[in-house]
Amino acid sequence: MYSKLIFLLVLFLIKGPAISEEFTGAKRIKFLNYPNCIELKNSSGTVVVLGHHIGGRVLSYTQEGKESLYIGPNEKEWQPDNNKKPSSAGRFDIGPEYLIPKRQVLWSGEWESKIIGNRSARLISKVSEDAGIRLIRDFTLAENSSHLICTQTMKNESNKIQRWCHWGRMFAIHGGIGIVPLTPDHKRFPKGYIMMRGRDEMLILPEDPMIRKRGNYLEILGPPSEPKLGFDSFAGWFAYQMPNDLAFIKTYKTYPNRFYGEIAGLTLSIWYPKKEWVPACELEPIGPMEEIKPGQKASFTENWYLIDNPYPKKDELVDLSLIQSKVEKLNH
Repeated sequence: MYSKLIFLLVLFLIKGPAISEEFTGAKRIKFLNYPNCIELKNSSGTVVVLGHHIGGRVLSYTQEGKESLYIGPNEKEWQPDNNKKPSSAGRFDIGPEYLIPKRQVLWSGEWESKIIGNRSARLISKVSEDAGIRLIRDFTLAENSSHLICTQTMKNESNKIQRWCHWGRMFAIHGGIGIVPLTPDHKRFPKGYIMMRGRDEMLILPEDPMIRKRGNYLEILGPPSEPKLGFDSFAGWFAYQMPNDLAFIKTYKTYPNRFYGEIAGLTLSIWYPKKEWVPACELEPIGPMEEIKPGQKASFTENWYLIDNPYPKKDELVDLSLIQSKVEKLNH
């Protein structure tokens, strides 16, 4: 009997405790050339693929096989032994853009990945000595809807206070229509948005045929003359009507009484270049500035949804009231 117990103890010490990554709707897969990615999948036809090889990213987010993220062609060329660092699809970052130092370990370094529950996973970065931060990204896919909860946590691993903010930098497929609700009670910009000309000029009274105000909404109909737009909306959501008859909706908390450190106090930015330049549209929720003491954390959550909604035919308009009603249902 004692010999059997000793054998079991030795086996336990060799193999370690029986910690399994086998959860419902979560498994390891190869995606493109990336081994050991994590796939989250549910009964409603939503599939999410998470990668940790070049930053912690969402590599794919599909509904019934329809892709919502722009996946660059160079992603398919990546190999473990080369120096190429492709960066597309579901990206996250920290800012403010013009203040944050270089942070390659966060942006393009190799991360750790874990399956932590049913349809749930965690991506963990190494520490950026420049920013003093380690990033943790948690993802949970709903059981029976497209709802993907994306929470980014900044942990201060330095010995001094760090002041940064959340900055979403996701690449959606090209050719969609951006829909941004206006919030007149918190208006800072005369037209509800600004336009950046290059990196050092801000237009506060822009005119562009691709940007239209309709009711209490701004519509970005396609690539404007200057691709970078910033908004002062505190509605806590925006939509991107894609040409594949899916509307990509992001919801998130906003804080009108807190300081937003992005240039001009932006709460949202959209970068929409011409297709021949980059065939994508970058959708960028921005969080308030966080003052993080050594050893402490601060988190920001984006809620992603893919909902069926028809792309307007020629001379038709997006039904904005329908989009609004669908967003309201998501929040209940």
